[in-house]
Amino acid sequence: MTAKRDFPVHKVRRYLEPGPIVLVTSRWRDKTNIMTLGWQTVMEFAPSLVGCVISVGNHSFHMIRKSGECVINLPTSKLIDTVVGIGNCSGAEVDKFELFGLTPEDASQVGAPLIKECHASFECRLHDDALVDKYNFFIFEVVKAHVASAPEHPETLHYTGDGVFVLAGDVVDKRELFRPEMLMLD
Repeated sequence: MTAKRDFPVHKVRRYLEPGPIVLVTSRWRDKTNIMTLGWQTVMEFAPSLVGCVISVGNHSFHMIRKSGECVINLPTSKLIDTVVGIGNCSGAEVDKFELFGLTPEDASQVGAPLIKECHASFECRLHDDALVDKYNFFIFEVVKAHVASAPEHPETLHYTGDGVFVLAGDVVDKRELFRPEMLMLD
C-alpha cells in the first residue's frame, strides 16, 4: 500500500458517497420534476427507510416538502449523459421529462411518476421531517418497489465530485462467508 497523504476534507465525498446516483421524481399539483441526487443512504430495512439530503435551493425540495412524497429512480450507466444533463438544469424552467426524452409512468402508491428508462423505481412517502429544516435531510419510507428482472446487478453510477463518476465494479460473491445473524451484533 502506498503512503497516505493529507486530503482536503471538503472532498472526502469522493471516497464516502454511500450509494449510486439516483433520479428523484416529484409532483406537486400539475407539475413534475426530476433531480439528480448523489447522496442517499439506507437507514432501516423494515420499514424500508432511506435518507436523502436535498438542498433547499433545489426546485424539487419545495415540491417534495409540499407533497410529502417522491420516487427514487435508479439509472444505469447508459443514462450517464441524461443524469448529468438533469443535474445541470432547473425544473422550474424546463420540463425535464420532455427535454431528456424520458417516459413518465404512473406510480401505484404516490403521485410522483416513475421513470420507465430506469432499472428500478422506489415509491416513497416522507416518514420523518425532523431534520429537514436544519440539515435538508429527508427520511423516506419506500412503500412500493419496481425492479427490472435483468440484469440482476446493473452497472450503476457513483459520483466522486468535480464531474467525475465511477461505474459499479465487478460482482464479488462472498455468500459462503456471510453470517446474517452478525448484522444485529456489530
